[in-house]
Amino acid sequence: MVLPSLLVLIPLKPEYLERLGAHFHVIHDPGFDPSDTGWGDADAHIRFVLTNGARGLHKQEFARLPKLELAAALGVGHESIDRKAAAAHGVKLVNGAGSNADCVADHGFALLLGAVRFVPSFDAACRKGVWRDALPTPPNFSGKRMGIVGLGAIGSRFAVRAEGFGIDIGYRNRKARDDVPEHYRYFNSVRELAEWADYLVVTAPGGPDSHHLINAEILDALGPSGYLVNVGRGSSVDTAALAEALRDRRIAGAALDVYEGEPAPPAELIGLENVVLSPHVGARSPEAEDAAITLFIENANRHLAGQPLLTPL
Repeated sequence: MVLPSLLVLIPLKPEYLERLGAHFHVIHDPGFDPSDTGWGDADAHIRFVLTNGARGLHKQEFARLPKLELAAALGVGHESIDRKAAAAHGVKLVNGAGSNADCVADHGFALLLGAVRFVPSFDAACRKGVWRDALPTPPNFSGKRMGIVGLGAIGSRFAVRAEGFGIDIGYRNRKARDDVPEHYRYFNSVRELAEWADYLVVTAPGGPDSHHLINAEILDALGPSGYLVNVGRGSSVDTAALAEALRDRRIAGAALDVYEGEPAPPAELIGLENVVLSPHVGARSPEAEDAAITLFIENANRHLAGQPLLTPL
């Protein structure tokens, strides 16, 4: 049996490439930038592409792949996949929605706890022999208000974890959901949500609709006792405005797994003690990666069988 050709544009561990190799003829060409030259003779045979939101798949690349049928983002984000080009070439699109939701929520919660309770600076102080009496006193984490921008799979997992700390939940989506607990409070704007919240959690996907959604106005609405968390896309937060708000203590702190200009570190934030950073690893765990690969294979098999896709875009 001739296996369909799959072009993988992102780094993957050997064991995952081996799993994919049982279903596809795999061409692995990871790189952050779009290709101007294509993939040689393989271009004419590639039927599937596996990428992610940051790497994407660009207009000129769609044009080089005449046999392409299905392109997939391994994670939730798909902001750099040219959806107009996909439609023009008749290519179906899927993502990994839900496969890493628990992992991202776990990681984001850890970052938020670290920011609110000063964990990174306390760790550094302890290693230098500084005792507690010389250190500032952090606030309680529990009993506060959490505003979630994007109450999807990840945002919902955040809400469940927050309720275990006695935290009230508010959210902003394009429209109110009718399948969430009645005590979740819906807000008509991100500004209103930020004014209400102690913790503002951003899980929104990237793209023009969410570009700099969190700006100086929203940060001022969050206020000097508020904390920002971003586990969605770096482009959702105006980095310069955030750096200024953190320096001026117009917000209390921030916890970021994503930031503008990735993979370069966010230079404007590096020297600030009231921000906790991690290098876009929130979705990474053996369990999450395995689930994402499984979901992609299932979507591909469904496409080949003419069945409905599980996570179409």
